[in-house]
Amino acid sequence: MLPAGLEGRLRLPAIISPMFLISGPDLVVESCRAGVVGSFPAFNQRTPAGYEEWLKEIRGRLQPDDAPWATQFSVHPSNTRLDEDVALTVKYEVPILISSAGITREVTDAIHAYGGLCFHDAINIRHAKKALDANVDGIIAVAGGAGGHSGTYNPLAFLGELKPIMGDKTLVLAGCIGDGSALAGAIAAGADLGYIGTRFINTIESTASDKLKQMVMDSDITDIVYSAEVDGIGGSWLKQTIPAKGHFGEITPSKFDIDQVLGEPKRWKDILSAGQGVGPIQDIVPAAELIGQFEREFDASIDRIAAMKINRSK
Repeated sequence: MLPAGLEGRLRLPAIISPMFLISGPDLVVESCRAGVVGSFPAFNQRTPAGYEEWLKEIRGRLQPDDAPWATQFSVHPSNTRLDEDVALTVKYEVPILISSAGITREVTDAIHAYGGLCFHDAINIRHAKKALDANVDGIIAVAGGAGGHSGTYNPLAFLGELKPIMGDKTLVLAGCIGDGSALAGAIAAGADLGYIGTRFINTIESTASDKLKQMVMDSDITDIVYSAEVDGIGGSWLKQTIPAKGHFGEITPSKFDIDQVLGEPKRWKDILSAGQGVGPIQDIVPAAELIGQFEREFDASIDRIAAMKINRSK
């Protein structure tokens, strides 16, 4: 179910996901103005001071009637910025925190203290259960085919296993939601919200490089590979940009180190990520225009489902 903080505030049941080196204030603000949750990773600013500047900017540009916004960071032992980022998130009362690579009750309590929400990225049931034990408000089921760090589960199977344990928490589905019809399918399958990333790489407001935007338009599903070779966590990558196996030495999940990975900017300039939904993307458009297109497709799909029910009952 949707939390009270989102009821009646969204044009579509959607979050534009926080994309590394892609999501910034412009994409967040335009998404929220258009009626969906906009978000960005704290790590898109290399220092807490830079993160604070973006928090100030986004708060200053949004109005009370705009949709809520979110920030994202990893609650992982190797994240040496964690305490500072949590403190800034609380200071500026960010409406939604999206946590990844771990979550603690200490963090959720800090967010809840000012009335914020905490959603957690989970790629399997074990991670989802741990996050629910830490009192998150929702689980983002990052299924197979999602861009960036992602899981391997079929989205329908993942939803099916999560729904019985969610109680009154919010269930969000991530993975290949590339148009309004896919968003309607996610809702029909039991999700409360859809988590949309790859399609918004190719927006005017995205800070993605021209190289990545062109590669997205030139690629299809066969160009996306799943690998943990890049930074120790499984993710979806454009195969044209991945170096030979072992290029970074031995990298395993047990050796994942946020500071070390983020400290190699060339890695992220050369190695590019996208989800399996790249195939239909053939243009670069304003975020508001794209959200309007999603709305039309979503409404048409909901009408189609409703019509099927009516015809079946006759």
